Amino acid sequence: MNRLASPAQLRASLLRWALFVVPTVMLLGFLSGQVSGSSADSYWFQSLEKPALFPPPATFGIVWSILYFMMGVAFALVCAAWGSRMRSWAILAFLVQFTINLAWSPTFFGYHEIELALWVIVALNVALAVTMVLFFKVRKWAGALLVPYLAWTLFAAVLNWQFLELNPEASGAEGSGAVQRIEL
Repeated sequence: MNRLASPAQLRASLLRWALFVVPTVMLLGFLSGQVSGSSADSYWFQSLEKPALFPPPATFGIVWSILYFMMGVAFALVCAAWGSRMRSWAILAFLVQFTINLAWSPTFFGYHEIELALWVIVALNVALAVTMVLFFKVRKWAGALLVPYLAWTLFAAVLNWQFLELNPEASGAEGSGAVQRIEL
């Protein structure tokens, strides 16, 4: 017998990785948004002029939940690929791009640094492209699961750029939370 593990053992390894990685990725993504106050309800964000491409705010929660789930599955596929020469590099690339991903919300929503957030998302797209190439080398399905993520982050980069163009003075601005009421 020239196999190190049976197909059943390989499936069990993938399942174990998925049961750990998928909830962890989703939880960290959720916490990044919560800690940074990434909400369309924040006073600072409400004061920004919105780009024409800006989708309804509820879209972001739905899309990111799906993307974090797909990222987790892709990462589990790579983690379970014990025999791949590129496995370690792919895992490292994923961790780097995921860290950059988690930094975007605090940069944009928490610190109100629209310009810096644009640089963060550009770095994310570069790191994600590298991760995808490595994932495709380890497991084709893992790379394919990241394609929608790249499409969304490219769209998010365009949105970020448009926010900066429409609100150049808002980068780094502190929201006072003051509300003006006019009665007629």
